[in-house]
Amino acid sequence: MRTTTGWQSLDPTTNALTRVTIERRDLRPDDIAVRIDYCGVCHSDLHRIHGMLGEKNLVPGHEATGVVVATGEAVTGFAVGERVAIGTIIDSCGECAMCLAGQENYCYDRPTTTYGGTDRIDGTPTQGAYSREYVLREKFAFHLPDGLDPAAAAPLLCAGVSVWEPMRSAGVGPGSRVAIAGLGGLGHIAVKLAAALGAEVTVLSRSTAKETDARSLGARSLLVTTDDAQVAAARGRFDLILDTISADHELTPLISMLGLDGTLCVLGNPLLAGPKLWELGAGRKKLTSSGTGGLRQTVEMLEFCAEHGITADVETLPSSEVETALNRLAAGDVRYRFVLDLSDLDK
Repeated sequence: MRTTTGWQSLDPTTNALTRVTIERRDLRPDDIAVRIDYCGVCHSDLHRIHGMLGEKNLVPGHEATGVVVATGEAVTGFAVGERVAIGTIIDSCGECAMCLAGQENYCYDRPTTTYGGTDRIDGTPTQGAYSREYVLREKFAFHLPDGLDPAAAAPLLCAGVSVWEPMRSAGVGPGSRVAIAGLGGLGHIAVKLAAALGAEVTVLSRSTAKETDARSLGARSLLVTTDDAQVAAARGRFDLILDTISADHELTPLISMLGLDGTLCVLGNPLLAGPKLWELGAGRKKLTSSGTGGLRQTVEMLEFCAEHGITADVETLPSSEVETALNRLAAGDVRYRFVLDLSDLDK
């Protein structure tokens, strides 16, 4: 077995993580070992260490960048020393209709998640990228394009592809009218991507506090959702609304802002209850959701970001300050994504 060091949640009542030694498997023929340099702190990490899915003793982390340090004997796509990125899934059945369609994230036999999952061969629990080394199949690793800063690119592997896939599915491009509800970890990347695709972008927010940020990211305007007059005036205005809000909230005001055949894609809080069907019927509106992205879409997203110079706006902290990052994330005190520098685990 290989050993490495990481940060594990041993008490679901606190955001304090414990430094532990982690066992990684010896490399299988198609495995690579990656030295993790940076890992983004996702809101789902916060939810899951507190037991949202009933899990315990998690090593979180599913948006990471690093460098290949070893390869299995059958590996052909990566070499030692190459930059690499790791996302939210690290295996799938490879045989179902979803996998064959390039949507491994929707594998009918459940994709193996980067942490909190179960290895498909030996049945061991997967431990995430809040650690100095990770081992995975080369098929599920991504080349990190030249020109992308590894710290700022890490959140693209979850937040980035999570907003990219529904935008591509909706055909967002020049002339599209796109609204982003919530300007946080997902939302700020969504604004950048939608604007780069040529869409007219509006940020939906409860106040004007982030209006300057919204415009600097590429939005043309900010609509204050607590202003009933502004909401009423926006009736039928948008083709696509990406809802990145993690707190509980009503979907009805967002649906009212969709035009004919418009789509509301709920990403930030998939546990929300749905609306009455008549709300969708008035305009053939569509309600959907999405779960990260498949391998093909992730490669496409990384290449697009490299071409357009898009990364997350990040605050990088030593991994020893993970509790601080989680506490501040819970309080909404981040613009717009925390990233952990794992190099301090060498000490």
